[in-house]
Amino acid sequence: MDNLKKVGLTALAGSLAAVSANAAEMSVSGASVLTYTTEDTTEVTGNPFGMKTNLSFTASGDVNGMTVSYMQTSKDQFAGMSSARLSIDMGDMGVLAFDQGSGSGLATIDDKTPTAAEEIWDGLDGLTVGGLVGTAGNSGVFNYIRTIGGVTFNGAARRGSGASSTDGSSSGGGQSAWDFALTGSGEMIGVDGLSWGAGYGTSDGGQQTVTTGQESDTEHFTGFLNYSMGPVTIGYQESHIDTGSVGGVNNTTEAFGIAVAVNENLSISYGERDVEYSNPSAADVIESGEGIAVSYTMGSMKIAGNRNEVANNDNSAGTNDEMTEIAVSFAF
Repeated sequence: MDNLKKVGLTALAGSLAAVSANAAEMSVSGASVLTYTTEDTTEVTGNPFGMKTNLSFTASGDVNGMTVSYMQTSKDQFAGMSSARLSIDMGDMGVLAFDQGSGSGLATIDDKTPTAAEEIWDGLDGLTVGGLVGTAGNSGVFNYIRTIGGVTFNGAARRGSGASSTDGSSSGGGQSAWDFALTGSGEMIGVDGLSWGAGYGTSDGGQQTVTTGQESDTEHFTGFLNYSMGPVTIGYQESHIDTGSVGGVNNTTEAFGIAVAVNENLSISYGERDVEYSNPSAADVIESGEGIAVSYTMGSMKIAGNRNEVANNDNSAGTNDEMTEIAVSFAF
């Protein structure tokens, strides 16, 4: 009798395992990237060669008529999980997700100027990249996406700090925040080749002593327009960040870019970006940056290069920085 019980349980366990395996499809993709990077003459480049390996695991399956998907990406030679995302596709009701680093809300349109490779601020010095919007962040964020009438709403919200631990509790300082991005094309107004986006976000500054004229919340705004004419794409974006405090440094960003697809393999681009820092107790500073990029694709192999420069970097008058990078990547 015991043997019969064991056989029955083993068969049931096998059936459950088969059902679980068939309920979702798992796929793995990745890339190895070899880079050569040089800095300006005031910095020590050291060994200019480097390499990283990125792996992405994705799984999706049907759960009660809805598609549930999971994504996890590991970067830098298996240094650890750098981003993950669990999402539920509810059909006409939209997609609800929990984001742990993949990108949500306003941050998805922080810089939409066209480029052939990396953005024109990539690889430059500075504790933060000034002018980039996004209040909710990408860690421990609930994300909702829905498209209605050709306009896509991408909203993000978090409770408390943007730093969350694996057990779901939050650690670190900070307060709640939410933001959203609206994106669409020019087809609704009969303008082919046009894409646009705009968004807003706010984060709670927390309890503080409010003086005359002082607000407690930080606000972010942005808007962009890109227009493609055959192989040429031009774009413009403007953003503003209001820190919400009397002693805070607000900033306004204006950027433009142009990218040209020379053929189906080769693309080149050029862009400029100015960030005006409004310093409350000192002269305003305008950070000016520019960059050129090129990329060439041959099947699963891609060669890309960037040359970026900036003056008055990160609200520091008289400081300059530059970076050149060549990257060869192999997708698998």
